[in-house]
Amino acid sequence: MLPDPQRFLAVAGRRIARAEGAAQVVRELCRSVVPELADGAFVYLEDGRPDRSEPLRLRLDAAPAELGGAMGGMPPDTASVTPDGVLARMLRCGRTRGAGPAGPDTDEALRELLGKAPRLPRGNRVLLAPLRAPDAVVGVAVFLRRPDREDFVDDDIALADALSAQAALGVREATAIPQVRPATALKAPDEDRLRYVGAATRRIARGFDTDEIVLGLCRAAVPTYSDAALVYLRDPLPVGDERPTGPAVLRLRRTDRMKGPGAEGLVWPAETVDDEQDDLDASDWSEVVPGGALAEVLRGVRPVFADNSPTRAALSELVGEDSALNGWAGTHAILAPLRGRRRVTGAVVFLRRPERPAFEPADLLVAAQLATHTALGVDKAVLYSREAFIADRLQRAMLPHSLPRPTGVRLAVRYLPAAETARVGGDWYDAIPLPGSRVALVVGDVMGHSMTSAAVMGQLRTTALTLAGLDLPPQEVLHHLDEQAQRLGTDRMATCLYVVYDPVSHRITVANAGHPPPILLHPGGKTEVLAVPPGAPIGVGGIDFEAVELEAPAGATLLLYTDGLVESRLRDVWTGIEQLREKLAATAQLTGPDRPPPLEALCDEVLDMLGPGDRDDDIALLAARFDGIAPSDVAYWTLDPDNAAPGRARRLTRQALAAWDLDDLTDTAELLVSEIVTNAVRHASRPIGLRLLRTDVLRCEVGDDVPQLPRLRRASPDEEHGRGLYLVNRLARRWGTTRLGTGKNVWFELGGPAS
Repeated sequence: MLPDPQRFLAVAGRRIARAEGAAQVVRELCRSVVPELADGAFVYLEDGRPDRSEPLRLRLDAAPAELGGAMGGMPPDTASVTPDGVLARMLRCGRTRGAGPAGPDTDEALRELLGKAPRLPRGNRVLLAPLRAPDAVVGVAVFLRRPDREDFVDDDIALADALSAQAALGVREATAIPQVRPATALKAPDEDRLRYVGAATRRIARGFDTDEIVLGLCRAAVPTYSDAALVYLRDPLPVGDERPTGPAVLRLRRTDRMKGPGAEGLVWPAETVDDEQDDLDASDWSEVVPGGALAEVLRGVRPVFADNSPTRAALSELVGEDSALNGWAGTHAILAPLRGRRRVTGAVVFLRRPERPAFEPADLLVAAQLATHTALGVDKAVLYSREAFIADRLQRAMLPHSLPRPTGVRLAVRYLPAAETARVGGDWYDAIPLPGSRVALVVGDVMGHSMTSAAVMGQLRTTALTLAGLDLPPQEVLHHLDEQAQRLGTDRMATCLYVVYDPVSHRITVANAGHPPPILLHPGGKTEVLAVPPGAPIGVGGIDFEAVELEAPAGATLLLYTDGLVESRLRDVWTGIEQLREKLAATAQLTGPDRPPPLEALCDEVLDMLGPGDRDDDIALLAARFDGIAPSDVAYWTLDPDNAAPGRARRLTRQALAAWDLDDLTDTAELLVSEIVTNAVRHASRPIGLRLLRTDVLRCEVGDDVPQLPRLRRASPDEEHGRGLYLVNRLARRWGTTRLGTGKNVWFELGGPAS
């Protein structure tokens, strides 16, 4: 079995998909499987059947010479498939099968295909892979392994099956548009012309963006329909109902001409080719002058020959007055406007070399079909790109622009959109500071890929921020999120993981709503998928969520992620989670057991496990390195709400800072602690909590049982009170207030030990 089958399949599939022509598809298939998947491969393709009722005949298309020596002879050049034979039955089935004891039918099918002469490896070291397109069998591939190599396993057979299916589509596509030389292009009856138009427009329609659509037009037109093609589009392209302002400018987006293999003996006029660019000599842009010849042709919508003065002038205005392509006038040049739903978006020029047969009047209809489908495709691509851009901006605007820097924990985050441009998802992440130097870590995923998913994500994230500010337990936060999702609609569902980390107690509290479980990387390099109750997704309703409390040792790293990181069309979620755990363990070994890997580099290493085929969904990744706060850096006292409390608070603060060697902060800390405790004494009815934390800063927290939050205001000269928070605001590095379930917490920070 291959070490990384997903990556192998993605890379090999991409090579096959880029191939042009049946022969290149077959070559790329063989190059992809040898030597990673197999040690040898050869392919038979269908040998043309004008009458589909005749028996299928196969011809050998690709077989390296060294294969003959290993097999005791080359495979036969042709083979006839008996309609009721085993080989025919396997080809109709379309599934890859192994040979040997587990596949007696495969052995019989190989004998029908190859005869008795070839010597094949024993055991399950031979695969017979039908090349079956959706509408027909186009061939068969045979993959072999050496006798000293292990047998093919089920995963290998699945890979061979997937690659063979993709190769079959490529071969079928290549044979759909006949690769004829331009000398006789489209000289067949109307039926052949219609068949060509159908295949060409399907090829254009497969384009996902503007560049792919234009490429599809050029590849469909050259060399079957014309010897060269030039495509001009408006710059910028109008979107939807937008009315362009200013003069229309057409920019050259792509040119294509017949060259390379298959063009032997075809001579291009030297002055028509730019030697540096190896491309046609034409102007890069053209401004459409109102009332000019080009404007009149574009307004007419229909393709025209450059066989009269106005159309020749239009061609010259488009490609440039100095271009040698102007010599290709008459019926050797067609100028076709690209008109979308509402307006002209460009123009395409089809050219045949002067020594070739000219276009016929019926070819104008073909040009009209190609131009219409291209223009409509460009319209859709522009609208699609604009929608994707808006949705992506909307989603990113709803995500945090930066992460906080809470005490006792370091954070790193990654967000990757899906590989397909318009697949906007609903993944989100957050890190929310909580009272008591705690922090809430949140990762969620709204189900679906649309603008609606992004909008729902923003609403749920805002709700989670509000609930976290109330300092609710994690399970209660998920419960209220569930209620909010139901209020948004019956089909609004999401998964969410909510973790609260306390750096003082070195513990985390985790609640889960149908989300993939977090993974903990221990200081020694051990990795662990945390056993947390899975819960039901948010929006289901009527489900109680459960929270668990776990140890979070100093130096450990917690990884929260969405399912896009571990799940794709090529692997299930639990396989991906196990691969992620192994990736974390391997990364930790690089730095050794005494030193955890850097957090940012760890995130990058995790994302490296993604193959090209693993980006079906957007990905949110949140990593937290738990530094914690040592008990020696924490001081806590309980004060009675009486007049002696401020004096005692000053004295305790002075003693703690002296023990921590922070004498330079003593005066400021005493003053601010005294002001906040004095304010608490005036309103509290229960004991007051005072806590000092020493990290990179000195943090002071005062808690009481009064839920009303104090407000910063400027006291008038004759008032005796109201100046405490003003002093805190002027002297503290940072400060804030937080409402608790049983009161409030007022905190401030002063410069750290370095000061």
